[in-house]
Amino acid sequence: MDYWLRKHPEIRTITTAVADLNGQARGKRMPVGFSDKVMEGTTRMPLSVLNVDIWGDDIEDSPLVFETGDRDGILRPTGRGFVPVPWLQNPSALLPMWMYTESGEPFAGDPRHALAKVLERYKERGWTVQAATELEFYLIDDAGDTLQPPPSQRSGKRRLGGEILSIRALDAFDNFFAELYDACAAMGIPAETAISEAGLGQYEINLIHGPALEAADDAWLFKLLVKGLARKHDFAASFMAKPYAEHSGTGMHVHFSVLDAKGNNIFDDGTERGTDTLMHAIGGCLNAMKDSTLVFAPHGNSYDRLVPGAHAPTGLGWAYENRTAAIRIPGGNPAARRIEHRVAGGDTNPYLMLAVILGAALVGIEDQVQPPEPIKGNAYAAKLETLPSDWHEAIRMFEESTLMPRILPKELIRNYLMTKRQELSYYDELSESQRIDLYLDTV
Repeated sequence: MDYWLRKHPEIRTITTAVADLNGQARGKRMPVGFSDKVMEGTTRMPLSVLNVDIWGDDIEDSPLVFETGDRDGILRPTGRGFVPVPWLQNPSALLPMWMYTESGEPFAGDPRHALAKVLERYKERGWTVQAATELEFYLIDDAGDTLQPPPSQRSGKRRLGGEILSIRALDAFDNFFAELYDACAAMGIPAETAISEAGLGQYEINLIHGPALEAADDAWLFKLLVKGLARKHDFAASFMAKPYAEHSGTGMHVHFSVLDAKGNNIFDDGTERGTDTLMHAIGGCLNAMKDSTLVFAPHGNSYDRLVPGAHAPTGLGWAYENRTAAIRIPGGNPAARRIEHRVAGGDTNPYLMLAVILGAALVGIEDQVQPPEPIKGNAYAAKLETLPSDWHEAIRMFEESTLMPRILPKELIRNYLMTKRQELSYYDELSESQRIDLYLDTV
């Protein structure tokens, strides 16, 4: 039996879980006695499960289903090992997995493998990528017909304003956040600062920098944890891009830097400007931004967030220490020079998000892409080329992109497009309340 499980004899059940294209956890639950078999990497599951839609239904005409007999793949542990599942009543553990084919090859439709493949290209240059995510989410009382903030666990009153960086708003859910930090520690998620954000019942927690693949794992597990733990406290937590039409959207910003074989930051030259390599990485990110919007804004509700002046970037620009820009270069010690990519919504798949951002940066470095001049002042007031403003256009640009095949496997691109087209066709038939109900718990 796994060492962690021997230390936790109270565990009764284990769950194997892999991220599908929407970042949903798919897998199997079994008694703890089957742990040895699971650790051997013999768990089987149809490859098509990683390519279901947001409802969990098969993609019509997918070559992964009837055309190939809906064949199995093999789930293997990612190396993280078992982690507790603090939101369930009965002692349980989760084992993060990723998908391989019967022949032992990484499954090209697995988003975690897509990110690993991009990182391997950095490794070939002797580089490693450090990344960290900032995750915004809403705490929501969805018991009635209308969404509203849950009542404070201390006063019983509801939060009626945004209360940006309010300690009172954090204290109102002291029990929840204390348990959340304890759970993060138990799961190995490096949670740092928590703040109150601009929306009603909106918060943000930052995760500490680490190797990029681990950072994606942390973000994925954090989303599962926050949503599960909130339900344990009798309310919902949602990473939905825009749960309230009149309040701020939910983002997932990512910071990243690149280290050479000696541990030096290749973006740092001791100046405020940064290296030419930094410039090329910025240029690559900007070049790919429109084509990869479908990854940053993967759902119908995502485009309600991407509107001018709503604290979510809409124009293709970058700047130093400027939060109105899509790409921000934070100030501070040049040794910590990094890129902050601010486009993605909280509803994104962390693996795909990091794959396209880091892949775009690397293409920019390879092609020595020069970015435009940095923005001064309000980016919303600048005359910038803009991101796709609707789901249809984002799908088209992703499909026609010549950059995406340089970043993502062709099979994944095909599967993702089929998924988004199917979701779009069903989404158009839903009422507004049905749309909110669809995304509230899933993303």
